[in-house]
Amino acid sequence: MRIALGIEYDGTDFLGWQRLSHGRSVQGELEAALSFVAAHAVEVTCAGRTDAGVHARCQVVHFDTTAQRSARAWTLGTNSNLGRDVAVIWAQPVADDFHARFGARARRYRYTILNRPVRAALTARFVTWERVPLDAGRMQRAAQALLGENDFSAFRTAQCQANSPMRNVREISVTRRGDEVAVEIEANAFLHHMVRNIVGSLLPVGRGERPVEWLAELLHGRDRSVAGPTAPASGLTFLAPRYPAEWNLPAEVTL
Repeated sequence: MRIALGIEYDGTDFLGWQRLSHGRSVQGELEAALSFVAAHAVEVTCAGRTDAGVHARCQVVHFDTTAQRSARAWTLGTNSNLGRDVAVIWAQPVADDFHARFGARARRYRYTILNRPVRAALTARFVTWERVPLDAGRMQRAAQALLGENDFSAFRTAQCQANSPMRNVREISVTRRGDEVAVEIEANAFLHHMVRNIVGSLLPVGRGERPVEWLAELLHGRDRSVAGPTAPASGLTFLAPRYPAEWNLPAEVTL
């Protein structure tokens, strides 16, 4: 039997999603909790790996099991064996050919910037602080140059192992709500550090240090060395992957 789960986590104290032998990982702790509930070893596959310090609102995973458990048991039983910074939010059986990673048709991220003169206390784990006033309108106009299928080499880390730098950005927006500026981006897939590198290049535009046209110049130049720095991990949240309706998954992860 194959089970799909929706997972949320605060990534601050993790070394990332991927299982490690030398520190906390979301995958490692989730697998240990699921294995306890299943009474056998469980390995999970996720929709998209997240780096150290990056959060998730609805990561999707799948795993195979011989254990007969209800969706409620998978959810509550697993949560009772997890730390406070990870939680299963839903569970359901899926067809044996469902694949959390390869079945996703899109993925969506949000990057949150606290834009005020003083640092955060309550939300510090989930935002990046920028004290210089940002013009979200300029950032929004600049970001539209990234729409469509393009070579995103300018926003790709040197350690990226993807076979191709081509990605299709379906939607990108920069909005302000009070002291917070949010960058949301949806694409078919992402390169390593792609969102954080895009944000790092949008910030100089928002501060007025670079023209609105700079993002387009970076994109077409394909040179990572002249783009902005990688924005900190704390502001980044993986919102959800998106799957075809045929899988009958919850609305938040369905196209």
